[in-house]
Amino acid sequence: MSDRVVGARIQSVSFGNFSGVVGELGPDTFTSLVVGERFGGIDRRGKHLWLAFEDGNGLFVHLMMTGKLLLVRPGDELIRFEHLRLALDNGWALVYADQRKFGRVLWFTDVEWAAIDRRLGPEPLLDDFTAELFYELTRNRRTAIKAFLLDQRRVAGVGNIYADEALYRARIHPSRETGSLTQPETACLRDAIRVVLSEGLERKGTTLSDYRDANGDAGTNAANLRVYGHGGTGICEVCGSTLVRIVVVQRGTTICPVCQPAG
Repeated sequence: MSDRVVGARIQSVSFGNFSGVVGELGPDTFTSLVVGERFGGIDRRGKHLWLAFEDGNGLFVHLMMTGKLLLVRPGDELIRFEHLRLALDNGWALVYADQRKFGRVLWFTDVEWAAIDRRLGPEPLLDDFTAELFYELTRNRRTAIKAFLLDQRRVAGVGNIYADEALYRARIHPSRETGSLTQPETACLRDAIRVVLSEGLERKGTTLSDYRDANGDAGTNAANLRVYGHGGTGICEVCGSTLVRIVVVQRGTTICPVCQPAG
């Protein structure tokens, strides 16, 4: 997506039936702020996207659970659940669609983006996310390890699906107190997080309903999931036990009761 967006200028803005997608600014103010701006770069931090304008400020995009940011031709038909379309001067349009309307595309100043960036934890796929760093981050934490992984202030970009997958591969029960994990266990979990995220990226994401990547292609990682979504029916590939669905920190969670013992 970046090669078709960076360097392009926003020519016009159109809205679907949910103008709240741009937050409190409202459609008129948002349009006046972004039309004529040229994109200078794209950054990602955890689950957030930052589309920076060439002359400062930019668009903060939080996809939440069902949001999609797509590239289409301006004359293409409306995308299902389309809420915002930015027509670009290079013949493409940037579309935001969201079935549940939880996500947002907000005009932010550089200062506002920097404040969010500072609040987010380390990126698991970067070289500086070492086993030693991860171990130090978990010390003296009494929360459940799954809650720790889902907290974007601790580790950026791990969602419910990948938390389940990583914990299963590391053979750690999601309710374990974070600070109770040993250094070898955190090293194993750190590696598992990097593996499941890398596999998800390689397969363009996990398509469970209508997910699409920026080019409109469906992700294929659902077939690669070992536990998520298989509670009560799936079989553990290690021990052959039936996978079980439980609830941890109010989130549906799938585990192997044998390979991931509680306590």
